[in-house]
Amino acid sequence: MDLNPWRKTLRFTALAQVQHVRPVSPAVARDLVARVYAELERDFGVLAPPVALHSPAPEVMAAAWMAFRECVLAEGRAARTIKEALAAAVSAANTCPYCATVHGAALNSLTGGEHAAAVAGGHFDRVQDPAIRATAEWARTAAVRDTVAEQPPFSIEQAPELLGVALVFHYINRMVNVFLPEAPMPPRAPGAALGIVTRLIGARIRAAAARSHPAGASLALLPDAPLPEDLEWAVGSPTVAGALARAAAAVDKAGESAVPRSVQAMVHAQLQGWDGRPPDLDRTWLHEAVRQLPPEDRPAGRLALLVALASWQIDASVLADYRATAATDRALIELTSWAAQTAARTIVSWSPAAWAQTVYEP
Repeated sequence: MDLNPWRKTLRFTALAQVQHVRPVSPAVARDLVARVYAELERDFGVLAPPVALHSPAPEVMAAAWMAFRECVLAEGRAARTIKEALAAAVSAANTCPYCATVHGAALNSLTGGEHAAAVAGGHFDRVQDPAIRATAEWARTAAVRDTVAEQPPFSIEQAPELLGVALVFHYINRMVNVFLPEAPMPPRAPGAALGIVTRLIGARIRAAAARSHPAGASLALLPDAPLPEDLEWAVGSPTVAGALARAAAAVDKAGESAVPRSVQAMVHAQLQGWDGRPPDLDRTWLHEAVRQLPPEDRPAGRLALLVALASWQIDASVLADYRATAATDRALIELTSWAAQTAARTIVSWSPAAWAQTVYEP
């Protein structure tokens, strides 16, 4: 297929942003990676780097895309504007300026310029639309265990999609903070170009959003899987439940391959006592947590725990220590993906809406 110049430029810009791993080029993509790339450009409008960065681990990439598509893009009971506002608000809560910018641009393109800057910047009191304001406020409170609102600002019928959006972005924000820059621009690009890029991204997202996105279209990418108990809030939407079950199975399998058992146990233990608030910057907590691990597992443990609890604190030294264990690009994606998903599932489980959904029958 002949690509227009803007599409070629966006592909180059997207892959040039990815750091620490080498993403698969669309020119050589085959099988599962090629299928995901095609669906991503068709349904989202651009070759989004937060999905493309997963390409060294094709099954994990399919999991990330499937969860994103079926929760955010697919036709359902919640409006796309509410989903984009939720995505931007979760990203602001997670200190992920990249995702806040991109999904602020998407919200901007879908609402004619209203609300986006306030939501992406975390200034929810400035949002005039009451539904968008309430959703953004809920996203902020739901990111901390003891501040999550008892009553979410959406119906029980909408809960599988919107809890799914929250889950997806608690996951994606962590991966983006590791593998992408703070702004959706390639290295050394002039800062003045950011406005042009965000407007172009917004225009392509708006054009893609105008097309039909039937629910369930991505489910064939991965085999069927049982829905984990902590995700039973998704049962009200068979396609959301199917996507999240398949995605969870793929990432859990990747974790079994790439994450030492001692690290898995340590991350689960730390998350059990975590309240969602950022840990101390001095990392004393991190050194104490990994001290219990066998020495050979400590680089993986340090990286996994930072992904889960403080992804914005990850620096080159943490990644270099893990790479020194002979870890491949695939292993790096699998480990970080497992840690990000484990944290995201923990956070969403705090919401009373999640437990209400476990008894909902569609």
